[in-house]
Amino acid sequence: CFNEHIDDFPLALIGMSLKAIALDTSLLQNNAKSDSLLFSESDFQDIGECLMMKSLCALLNDAEFSKLYALFLLAHSQQELSAVSFRLFLLNKVEKPIEEVLSTEATEEDLKDAIEDGYGVKYSRDGKKLLKASSSLWKKEYVVREGTEVICDGAFSWCQSLQNITIPNSVTSIGNRAFCGCRSLQCITIPNSVTSIGDHAFEQCESLQSVTIPNSVTSIGDGAFRSCESLQSITIPNSVTSIGDEAFYLCKSLQSVTIPNSVTSIGDEAFILCESLQSITIPNSVTSIGNRAFSGCKSLQSVTIPNSVTSIGDEAFDSCQSLQSITIPNSVTSIGDEAFSGCESLQSVTIPNSVTSIGDKAFRGCRSLQCITIPNSVTNIGYETFSFCESLQSVTIPNSVTKIGDYAFIWCESLQSVTIPNSVTKIGDGAFGCCKSLQSVTIPNSVTSIGDEAFILCESLQSITIPNSVTSIGNRAFSGCKSLQSVT
Repeated sequence: CFNEHIDDFPLALIGMSLKAIALDTSLLQNNAKSDSLLFSESDFQDIGECLMMKSLCALLNDAEFSKLYALFLLAHSQQELSAVSFRLFLLNKVEKPIEEVLSTEATEEDLKDAIEDGYGVKYSRDGKKLLKASSSLWKKEYVVREGTEVICDGAFSWCQSLQNITIPNSVTSIGNRAFCGCRSLQCITIPNSVTSIGDHAFEQCESLQSVTIPNSVTSIGDGAFRSCESLQSITIPNSVTSIGDEAFYLCKSLQSVTIPNSVTSIGDEAFILCESLQSITIPNSVTSIGNRAFSGCKSLQSVTIPNSVTSIGDEAFDSCQSLQSITIPNSVTSIGDEAFSGCESLQSVTIPNSVTSIGDKAFRGCRSLQCITIPNSVTNIGYETFSFCESLQSVTIPNSVTKIGDYAFIWCESLQSVTIPNSVTKIGDGAFGCCKSLQSVTIPNSVTSIGDEAFILCESLQSITIPNSVTSIGNRAFSGCKSLQSVT
């Protein structure tokens, strides 16, 4: 409420006068004086005869003005407003107009009412949407009209003659497949008004060598630059939070990519088959690396995984043939199936004790891997986890492991000895099959079953002691162990 510290009458007068001027600016032009807004001192001597008050009656149809008019009369008659809540002076805020969100879809109605320019490119009647260009567009360079806000889905798809396009900074959205199949398109500058790049927007732009993504873009859609075979480098701005699935799939010439620390997720197959990519630094904002994210990046020599990552997806680095070493941070709890399968140059890997599960075939075919320490947080060694690791000479299996999966170490030809901890109850089928250099193995009395072909073709194995806890020995369990001299 008002109190003695507020000079009520002038406040009411100013409030009413300012609102009146806002409604009718001519009042100020015709009546303003050097020392006042609309009223002079003489006007208040007999308010009933005041011409200004009479003229203001024309504004009483405005609810807010009516409120201020009434407050002024109350202040004039009682000389104070102590009985009135100050909230009466809180007029409605001027609301900002709701911005229209335009769809990237070109509807039948849009196309029916479209305006076509001299090159056969269709725009919506209000000029806000570029709807569709004919796939037979002959022009090599095209300038999108100023005022265009949306380039619709498939707008320039398969315009194979188009080499260069100028997009004005009025454009905010580039639709799905907007430039898909523009095989002659060489470069593109996306203005900083654009906030989203649609799914497959530039897919199969085979001649695209460079692209500038502004820091207004927050998401790069699925397959956005898929099969851009000539794209050599890309800088992703720090406004982007997610890189979609297949975003840079099969960008064969991509040598470098900068991922900012704003990105939290790298989608499935995001960089799959980027055969020229040599190194990648994943920022510490990323928490998950999607399935097959870097699969087939055969030139990738080094990768830095930050300690923000908690999971490495299935086949995440599958067939990265040049990758020599990898340090998995202690934030990772799971390594997906085939995560590092086929990394033929991988010589060393550090698995932290935060990892509780190592997926099937996780290190299959890592032919240069010489040693591996499995942390005591792991309980299960999956199917073919270390199969075909031809250079693997030693492996440490912790006493947390209860099962050695089928074919877990098959064809580890250099493996000479292995100690199975007394936590293991089952040795799977073919678990150590074809380990030609394996000379000794200790089976603890916790093991109850030895699977089919568990030690088949272990040609160097000379002796084996089977504990009395074992109740079943599988078919061909020790078949082809030509050096085996004693079995207890």
